[in-house]
Amino acid sequence: MNTIRATLSFWLSLWRRRRSPLRRRSDVLEAWAGVAAVVLMLLVGPALGWTAGSLAHEALRETVREQHLHRHLVTATALAPVSGSADGDGHEGGAGRDGYRRVLARWRGPDGLERTGLVAVRQYASPGEPFPLWTDDRGAAVSRPMDGAAATVHAVLAGLGAAGAAAGLVEGARRLVVWRIARRRYAEWDLAWERAGHTWGRADAGS
Repeated sequence: MNTIRATLSFWLSLWRRRRSPLRRRSDVLEAWAGVAAVVLMLLVGPALGWTAGSLAHEALRETVREQHLHRHLVTATALAPVSGSADGDGHEGGAGRDGYRRVLARWRGPDGLERTGLVAVRQYASPGEPFPLWTDDRGAAVSRPMDGAAATVHAVLAGLGAAGAAAGLVEGARRLVVWRIARRRYAEWDLAWERAGHTWGRADAGS
């Protein structure tokens, strides 16, 4: 937004003195660099963001389908509360996250085999109390599968991030171009002052 505002302001000032002898070629180049940056931000940025968001959404939708296909909701029975670190199954089930408690539980997997292990539950389950548990095809406790809404949110964030990164790269390129123009302008000024110094005070300096 600052780039667009600065470019418009620069173009207006350049337009007011378009016939002025004080207008320099570097001023025109700097203005065109700003215009090019604005055009790229308005066109390339959204296009890149849309493309990245669409690709991310498609990949996440495939992840959602895969997880819903291979994750199953079963009923587990709490055996006893557990304090301290959980094992691998408990970690996969969400142990260690805020609001979760570790319990020793027993459940029957999709293959019909009974298993016992540490899992994490959001609400405390008393010994003997049943609670829902997600497992994979082998019956190991896993986290809840991603849903479509979460996939959409992540895809939107990915698109916004890509668009923002593109805008940042364009702005960086614009600043680099302006910096080089300014360096060339200062070099021309130094050369002009050096030439003027050789003729300073001479009566025929203007001839």
